[in-house]
Amino acid sequence: MATISFETFFKYVESKSSLILNADEKELLQSAFKTKHLRKKQYLLQEGEVCKYMCFLIKGSGRMYSVNEKGHEHTIRFAIENWWLGDYESYNYLTPSRYNIEVLEDSEVLMIDHSGMQKLIAEIPAIDLMVKNIDQKGTVATQNRIHSSISQSADERYDQLIKSYPEFLNRFPQSLIASYLGISPETLSRIRKNNLKK
Repeated sequence: MATISFETFFKYVESKSSLILNADEKELLQSAFKTKHLRKKQYLLQEGEVCKYMCFLIKGSGRMYSVNEKGHEHTIRFAIENWWLGDYESYNYLTPSRYNIEVLEDSEVLMIDHSGMQKLIAEIPAIDLMVKNIDQKGTVATQNRIHSSISQSADERYDQLIKSYPEFLNRFPQSLIASYLGISPETLSRIRKNNLKK
């Protein structure tokens, strides 16, 4: 199996931190992360497990979801290339996760455990800045998602998704998009038909 290249990740770190990584820092990053190839539908995490690794997607896509007592799935978040995937609460506090995380396509990921990440934050300024940048954007994204789910109509939520993440519509099945928006597939189908008529 082909080796996973770190070049995409190096560029990502540099773009998020506005710093250039030197050769020693790149070497440190390569030794800190594990690489993994995953097949479509393979799990990174299952409900009840502790999320030991935060994963950076080099290639492929995934989703984090929960299952309610009636067996209905609720997609909490999607991830595509250059996105992170993991349960932040379980990862940071070592608590059993309420979520499942699966890859939706054959994927390549870089994985790091909590202590490894803390070490990198302390040793590489670019990683420290990258994490702060991700935390800020993540907080805003979460806030927007909560606002959307409690105050917007299904049509408005769909319009927001198209504006924010148009690539999702080509990457994920309609049933998962509906689950992410908190609506039924039938409602999503109606919204899409109405949009085509506009």
